[in-house]
Amino acid sequence: MSGGGANATLILVFGILSLVLPCIGVPFGITAWILGNMARRELDEGFGDPSLRSQVEAGRILGIIGTILWSLCCLGYFAFYTLLVMAAGTSSWRSF
Repeated sequence: MSGGGANATLILVFGILSLVLPCIGVPFGITAWILGNMARRELDEGFGDPSLRSQVEAGRILGIIGTILWSLCCLGYFAFYTLLVMAAGTSSWRSF
């Protein structure tokens, strides 16, 4: 055990980065989410400083929100550009 909450600051920073970095914030969000779950489990088992729980939870939740937000945005961009390419491929390029 790494002493639950020992990485509370790192989890919080990764959670914040997941919100402020468009699309490339997804790996930070996933990391904050996973580390936050591990730290929360360790804190529940009585390891680490219980006063860090709020910091761990905040980072974890920000990581979840950032992951979902930017994943949806990236999927939206991908869908938009896929439709754009498909529309360009099916349109006729005749000159008048």
